[in-house]
Amino acid sequence: MADRFHLLQNLAEALHQVFATQSHALAAVNETVCQQPVPLADGGAAVPVPPRTTPAPAQQRAAQRQALHTQVWAFHRQGWTAPAIAQHVGMSLRTVQRALRTTTCAGRQRRSDYGDSVLTPYTPYLLERWNAGCYTAMRLCRELRQRGDAGGYGVVAASARRLRQALGLPPGHRRARHPVPAVAEPPCQPLTPRRATWLVLRREAKRTKAEAHQLTQLRAQQAEVAEAIDLAQDFAALVRQRQPAQRDPWLQRATTSTLEALQRFATGLRDDYAAVKAGVTLPWSSGPVEGHINRLKMLKRQMFGRARLDLLSRRFVGAPRDGPAQTAGLRAPAQAHAEAA
Repeated sequence: MADRFHLLQNLAEALHQVFATQSHALAAVNETVCQQPVPLADGGAAVPVPPRTTPAPAQQRAAQRQALHTQVWAFHRQGWTAPAIAQHVGMSLRTVQRALRTTTCAGRQRRSDYGDSVLTPYTPYLLERWNAGCYTAMRLCRELRQRGDAGGYGVVAASARRLRQALGLPPGHRRARHPVPAVAEPPCQPLTPRRATWLVLRREAKRTKAEAHQLTQLRAQQAEVAEAIDLAQDFAALVRQRQPAQRDPWLQRATTSTLEALQRFATGLRDDYAAVKAGVTLPWSSGPVEGHINRLKMLKRQMFGRARLDLLSRRFVGAPRDGPAQTAGLRAPAQAHAEAA
C-alpha cells in the first residue's frame, strides 16, 4: 500500500521542478504584488515595501548559467552525446545530464529563509517609527539597538533607502515637506518555487484572500503553469478525498501533458499501480509503520557514540512499557543482548 503522505511529497517535488523552470512567471507575480497598495485596518491603503534587489554578481552568474544551458541544448540538437558535450563545454557529466532534462534553464534554488536578515524581527517597529515621521537611519539604528537588534548601521540604512524608494523621496531625505503615505509589508511573501508549491497544495479552506489572489495571478501567467496547478490540485483532491475513480483519467492527463516533471511522476505511479490504487481506495495507511521507523531511528541517533550495543538493545527490546517488560529491561546487559539476538 502506497503511503498517502509520500504520494503528496513526490507530487510536491515534481511541482517544485516545474516552478523552478518558470522563474519569469513567479517574478511577474511578485512584481504585480509589489505594485498593489496594501489595505490597512482603518480602511486606508499603504505603499508596499519594495523587495531587496538581486546583487549584480548574482545576476551575472544567472546569465552565465543560462548561456551554458543554451549551449548544451544547441550541441544536443546537433546530435552530440552527453559525455562529448561535458568534455567540450568543461562541465561535469551529471550537470549536463541535469540540464538536458528540460529545455528551460532552472533558476538557482534558494533557502526557505531567503530575504530574511537580523532586522526581520524588528521590521514592524521600524515601519511604525517610519510612518510616525522618523526618517533618519542613525536614529532608527540607535532605537533598534536599545530593543536588542544586533545588526549594524548598514542594514538599517539599506532598509531606509528601500523605504525612500517606495515613497519616491530623494536620497538622504530626513524631513517630510509634504504628507507622505504610510508604508507596510505586502500581505504575501514573494513567490519562490518552494513557496509556490506550498501555495498550490495548501487546502483551499486554509488560504487567505491575499494568497488566493496570488494563486489566481500565478495561474493566469502561462498555459503550462495553469496546467501544472490543475493537475497538482486534482491529484491532491484525489488522494485526500479517496477518489479511486479519478485515478486513471488523471494518469492519462498527466502522461499526455507537456510537463516533463509530471510525466515522470505519472510514470512512477503506473509502475506502482496496485500500491497506489490501494492507498487511494482503502481507509488504512502505513503511517503507524512510518512512525515506528522514525522512533527507532531517533533512538539509534540518541545512542550513537554513547554506549555499547548491549545498552542499545535494551532500549530497543526491553523498553519499559509494562511490568514484565520493565523487569526484563533491568536484566544484565549480556543477557539482554543474547535475548535481542
